[in-house]
Amino acid sequence: MTRSTRPDAPREAGHGRPPRARRGTPPPAGRPTAAPVAAGGRARGAGLRPATGGTAAVAETGRLGRHLARAAAVTAVLTAAGSLFGLVRDQTIARFFGAGGDTDAFLVAWTVPETAATLLIEDAMALVLIPAFSLALSRRATSPQGTPGTPPGPDPVRALVAATLPRLLAVLVCAAALLALLAPQLVAVLAPGLREPATAVDCTRLTSLTVVGFGLAGYFSAALRAHRSFLAPAAIYVTYNLGIVALMVAGHVTWGVRSAAVGVAVGAGLMALVQLPPFWRHLRRAPRPAGATLRRAAARAPLLGAATFVPVVSFALTRQAQVLVERHLGSALPPGAISHLNYAQKIAQMPMVLSLMVVTVTFPVVARAVADGDAVRARRRVERDLALAAAVVLVGAAYVVACAPQIVQLLFQRGAFGAADTAATASVMRVYACGLLGHSLTGALVRPFFSASRPTWYPALAMAAGLLVTVAVGRLSVHHLGVHGIAAANALGITTTALLLLRGLGSRVVAVRVRAVAGSLARLVGAAVPAAGAGWAVGLLSTSPLTGAAAGAAAVLVTFACAATALGAPQVPELFATVKRRLVHAR
Repeated sequence: MTRSTRPDAPREAGHGRPPRARRGTPPPAGRPTAAPVAAGGRARGAGLRPATGGTAAVAETGRLGRHLARAAAVTAVLTAAGSLFGLVRDQTIARFFGAGGDTDAFLVAWTVPETAATLLIEDAMALVLIPAFSLALSRRATSPQGTPGTPPGPDPVRALVAATLPRLLAVLVCAAALLALLAPQLVAVLAPGLREPATAVDCTRLTSLTVVGFGLAGYFSAALRAHRSFLAPAAIYVTYNLGIVALMVAGHVTWGVRSAAVGVAVGAGLMALVQLPPFWRHLRRAPRPAGATLRRAAARAPLLGAATFVPVVSFALTRQAQVLVERHLGSALPPGAISHLNYAQKIAQMPMVLSLMVVTVTFPVVARAVADGDAVRARRRVERDLALAAAVVLVGAAYVVACAPQIVQLLFQRGAFGAADTAATASVMRVYACGLLGHSLTGALVRPFFSASRPTWYPALAMAAGLLVTVAVGRLSVHHLGVHGIAAANALGITTTALLLLRGLGSRVVAVRVRAVAGSLARLVGAAVPAAGAGWAVGLLSTSPLTGAAAGAAAVLVTFACAATALGAPQVPELFATVKRRLVHAR
């Protein structure tokens, strides 16, 4: 259906102007007119001003801070639980299938859900829909919902759902069917050197079903986060990994590695089902107009068209293409190379996942600030998020570098996964860890880009530049360095992207202080280097992997805190003060 051409019709949801106020009607008191956040920290549009410092504003800020702290705590616990069950999933794969040809075939098929998760849950869907729902909620807050004695008018949130969800479901079903049909051709492109493509084709057809489950899960997750409801979205990876593990335990004897592919499909469905009840509850709370009124509102609602989706999808696909490059280059190496890369990446990325929970919780706040035209609030939030995410990921990266052999031995060395696999995986992990800061910064920096008033191609271009570095370095180094050359190419490519995004954010979207942010990051990196060295030295003192990993963790934490404080990084004292306040408040 074509978008309305009325001059006062809003543009694409999340990236347009709010509806024009009626002539003679002043804007709501105490609320700025929504306008895009411009470069240099000034927003265009009448009525935009920094928030006042009155008692009500301070109280509201305090309530928001407490809500975000609780949401971050819940997200942290469930993220940790999801990562734990993800490790159990990987341990189960390693135990039942090892690191051989069958596992390589499954991991090639796993490219489908990995790409689908990036597009439909983590990046594209969230980056488009959270601003869209935030704008709808902002319009709901400033629009009267009917008067006594008259039926309520169309709710912007209901209209957005009615306009987008049915179309999305139809597209997802068609995409899943097309992937299943073209599975042989897809496997041939992804891994041309694979020795047993038939298993990979069967697994790819099974994992193609995740497109539907992930798409619905991502839609529900974006809507709930925009409503600042974080419990169900944070629990999706727990249910996902539980479904995979259950199906592997039940079917690995009968179906072999195909049982893992069946589990991936079932787990994707569980991700959507666990979010459906809270999504429905939030939708029912809105005023419910008559069916005909809602249909007319949905027909007039701004569609999320190509101008909105294409830049976001291009960024997400280009980012996921790094994994495709790794699998493509790794397929020409001896059997097990793809598996070693996968196990190393799964462990190494855990610090990145934990660091990004900060921006996951605060992204709706940034999107709402941009929708409301509050440039100062958006800048402060983004700068704080970058610093905290960097502190978390660098502690994790230092620990991965210090104790990689002990970690892999504890998590995977059992069953078909032997000591040689442990050594190979640990060495690759240490190389991957060099790019963790780049991965975390890329995930944090891209969110404010897509909260802007108009979609921008800059993140996709920055990601394409990083991908070119990955491809070039990978092709030059894979024949000499093997899997280590592939991991190094990944680290260099994503770091290039992160630097470009940081440089471009301040001049294009939110006026962050680039030099101040870069200086803060440099101090944190300077603290991570001695922390990794101290953890490595302490970990070698014990022959027990558990004792070495625990002692190395303590050494990394203490050394990082001392070095960061000595270098003047403000994030560590701030984190300590926050924890102290929480403990005092808890008593």
